[in-house]
Amino acid sequence: KYSVDYEIHVYEGAKHGFLNNTKPWYDEGAAKLAWKRTITFFKMKLKT
Repeated sequence: KYSVDYEIHVYEGAKHGFLNNTKPWYDEGAAKLAWKRTITFFKMKLKT
């Protein structure tokens, strides 16, 4: 019905909340990759 662009990525071994660098389950490698992918996606889709 709706045309929505999205991407799904699974970060093997990363726990829920892995981006929160104040918690013991923070996963630096997964967090860096997730942010890189997020920014790249936004740049592609939010061009002005």
